[in-house]
Amino acid sequence: MKITSQHFSPEVKKPQETEEKTVKVTAESPAAEKAASNAVKTDASRQRMLSWFARVGISPSMMSPDPKKQKHALERRKQILETQKASNLQAVLNIALNVTINEQTSDNLDPDWFFAFSTMAEEIYSPPMQELWGKIFAVEVARPGSFSLRTLQLLKTLTHRDAQVFNKAVNVASRRNNDAVPRILVGYHKRKGLLSLLRRPVPEQINLANVGLSYPDLLSLQEMKLIYTSEIESAEYDEGQQVTWRCVNENISLTSKASGVALVYYKFTSVGSELYKLVTKSPNEAYLTSIKSVLGEVFNVS
Repeated sequence: MKITSQHFSPEVKKPQETEEKTVKVTAESPAAEKAASNAVKTDASRQRMLSWFARVGISPSMMSPDPKKQKHALERRKQILETQKASNLQAVLNIALNVTINEQTSDNLDPDWFFAFSTMAEEIYSPPMQELWGKIFAVEVARPGSFSLRTLQLLKTLTHRDAQVFNKAVNVASRRNNDAVPRILVGYHKRKGLLSLLRRPVPEQINLANVGLSYPDLLSLQEMKLIYTSEIESAEYDEGQQVTWRCVNENISLTSKASGVALVYYKFTSVGSELYKLVTKSPNEAYLTSIKSVLGEVFNVS
């Protein structure tokens, strides 16, 4: 029998239409969900914007046409800012009071240094950076002259992320005995001789990126004037000459196997050297293993 449209009643067609609508809604639901998700993200972003500006006394509708209301809004904003600055200084002071300094001098703190310090410290809002400023004040009170105003001015421009990069550099930095300037040892340079052409090639430097200090990190440190912009070579060592470096809490003793060998390193600037003393250090085991392996080609390492 041939089936025609006459065999379907109007009542049978309605469920089919409903089914088509259901399919259509189902097909559109991922797009609807995405739109809803974007709306939630936009709202969350908007709330973060409002929250940050509220901390400096600004809201979308604060500037009223009414002069009295406008004056009140501006006075309230000024009060919020002054309260925040006082809170920042209080946080720095509380941190400084809990810092223990073993060696102290009888010298008095320079008043010009203190007032310049307080003017800068009141605008430090990040808790990790406030901790750093608190340590600086504690050290300066105990040993006046430890930190220059130039160091403070540079420190004021650093963010928490900048401090984290600097901390990575500190964890791979070494100092010689009685030398206050840290250096990041990266390898060696050996004066080439005829016999060196017959030996297998060996890496003369480590890749700092493999131990957590990337090339962009180095560029940032150089731009912040915390390390010098280029690698530096030490004077050449004589055969049997010994030097000891201390990296965090480990001594590295190097004895030259031959003459004509020089160490290659990045040197901290005077500002970087001052800040180095404040940073909490932790050993970078990957760095220690790598640098000992590379230097072991031309030094006896112990």
